[in-house]
Amino acid sequence: VQFVESGGGLVQPGGSLRLSCTGSGVPIDAEIMTWHRQVPGKAREWVATLFPGGATIYADSVKGRFTVSRDEAKNTMYLAMDSLQPEDTAVYYCQQHGSTAWGQGTQVTVSS
Repeated sequence: VQFVESGGGLVQPGGSLRLSCTGSGVPIDAEIMTWHRQVPGKAREWVATLFPGGATIYADSVKGRFTVSRDEAKNTMYLAMDSLQPEDTAVYYCQQHGSTAWGQGTQVTVSS
């Protein structure tokens, strides 16, 4: 089982990005999948969860700005991020709920 994150980059405040999490070895639509982020020197922070039935929950810090979705045909989960702010700068990770494994993450930098 492996998940690979991609789609990060440098964006100006107020901008948007869409991150991808592509899975192999497990169907994403059958699992509880989560997004997390981490700033160097700080604990990893939960961002959002996508349930097999399609329900989603978000951390208060991103609610209304971030949207998680999936494409079952591509076995990929997405995190669409709008109205990005400098405090959203972090390495973003996806994870299968209950797993202890982490991928390499993808860097998001919000700066003018």
